[in-house]
Amino acid sequence: MSAVNGTPLTRHGSRVPAVPARPARPTAMPAPAAPSARAQATASRPPVTPAPTIETMVICLPDDLPAQALTSHQLATHFGVTGTVTALYWAVPRLRLWQRRQLIGARKGHPTLCAGGPLRLLDLPGLRQAAAVGAGIRYQIWQQVVHGTRPATPWPVFHSRHLTDPDRYPYQRASEEFHAQPRVQAMRLHATATPGPGQPSIGELEMYQAGQVAYQHYRAGSAVVGDAMLTADGRHLAPASDALGYRVTYLEQALAHLDTVGPQQRLLAVSL
Repeated sequence: MSAVNGTPLTRHGSRVPAVPARPARPTAMPAPAAPSARAQATASRPPVTPAPTIETMVICLPDDLPAQALTSHQLATHFGVTGTVTALYWAVPRLRLWQRRQLIGARKGHPTLCAGGPLRLLDLPGLRQAAAVGAGIRYQIWQQVVHGTRPATPWPVFHSRHLTDPDRYPYQRASEEFHAQPRVQAMRLHATATPGPGQPSIGELEMYQAGQVAYQHYRAGSAVVGDAMLTADGRHLAPASDALGYRVTYLEQALAHLDTVGPQQRLLAVSL
């Protein structure tokens, strides 16, 4: 067989050797565009954590502080806190008259509401149980309200993005994108149709999305330690932001602190 056998035919009918195709030259990829100085600054900027919302603070009172100083206008003098004494706690059942005098801002009714007093006279277990029951009912309502909607991104994420780069992501845009989520819209519509206390709040969206049991634990802990705590030795306990992870960390710290104090430790609830 000749060396040209098996080669393609020309238009004249003769056989010619096939010429191997030359490999194409690799095309140089265009160099990626260098990011702008503003984009580089944004990428290297650490995320900004939004400040937490503190509505109720629990103060562990020093033993030597007289009861006469436990008034709203004395809070700034003794604790550097501007607020008003608020009824947060329940007194223990079958409270005696001489014990009632040890409570702070005691009110009539059953259970007896008060702003604080010695730990041994406060019904913290009962208060936590009642808060958990109420949270369970609220969660069931929330579950019906948001049925069929996808999980939503909580507000602290949008707020942090705005604080990190307010020029490129203004507050108005952050607010609009948060409220445009179908799950948030469903909660807002429910609040509009059924106004009043006890309704699911979009401020607790992340807590609801953690599940019913988690939400009940969260509300039960918050019922007795509020949003921040000032210990008797001057330590300030508070969440780093409104994000659930930071809130849970605060609850762990505050509840653990209450477990270390004696039954004579006085608590005072303040609305900021």
